[in-house]
Amino acid sequence: MSAALALLASALWGTSDFLGGTVSRRLRAVQVLAVSQVLSCAVLLAVLGSGLGRGAGAPVHAWLGWSLLAGATWAGAMAALYTALARGTMGVVAPIAAGGTVLPVLLGLAAGERPAPLQLAGVAVALAGVVASAGPDLRGGSRGQGAAIALALVAAVFFGVEVWALARGSAASVPATLLGMRVTSAALVVAAALAARGAQRVGARDLPPLLALGVLDLAATAAYALASRGALVSVVAVLASLYPAVTVLLARQVHGERLRPVQAAGVVAVLAGAVCTSLG
Repeated sequence: MSAALALLASALWGTSDFLGGTVSRRLRAVQVLAVSQVLSCAVLLAVLGSGLGRGAGAPVHAWLGWSLLAGATWAGAMAALYTALARGTMGVVAPIAAGGTVLPVLLGLAAGERPAPLQLAGVAVALAGVVASAGPDLRGGSRGQGAAIALALVAAVFFGVEVWALARGSAASVPATLLGMRVTSAALVVAAALAARGAQRVGARDLPPLLALGVLDLAATAAYALASRGALVSVVAVLASLYPAVTVLLARQVHGERLRPVQAAGVVAVLAGAVCTSLG
């Protein structure tokens, strides 16, 4: 069951990233995040209902800090990712952002942990894949592509922290952690949207895709949180880290994106590195 939930999270995250990047080509990323997060908060409250009281029975200190950290880093990661997806090549940006799965391993090294050889190999392979997939776009001299790669790297760092915090908080309470995370991220992105000036207004025709985006991401996060409770986080992360493959396929089919051979090899290397890091 946990494996199925992790695969479901991967498919939903990949689809939501594609949809978010596509909508962000018309609206500002902060607008996309603000509206979709407010809508997803409303959906979450409606779904949880009285179930929130049962799920929040765990001590507040066991999940509150983790949910706040997860919400803040998620907001930063998604703002960077959607902007990168709108400016750059989705098939390159999405796998680089997914490389954030190596961050927990690096943090463990700094804290004195000793990762397995396979994990260290995975980190090296993932970093090599980032260089291979991003190199042609950086050498091409396009400021937009270079900025997209930089933002994807920022998103990767934030995603690494967010996934780690989400799993820690969910160990105490899945619904409370999800709600705390959503409220935190919604407050941050709404504040940023209100501070932004000169942005195009969000029209009625934008609401359906934004609602779909919020629900897809919410469902993916819930599936991952539930999967992490029923199995080792390292195993769940392997399956959930495959979501960029969905984004790459959708970008190829809908937007007609084509990668250079070295970029395609880099994308595969990033995904393989993420899997090896989690398996170790």
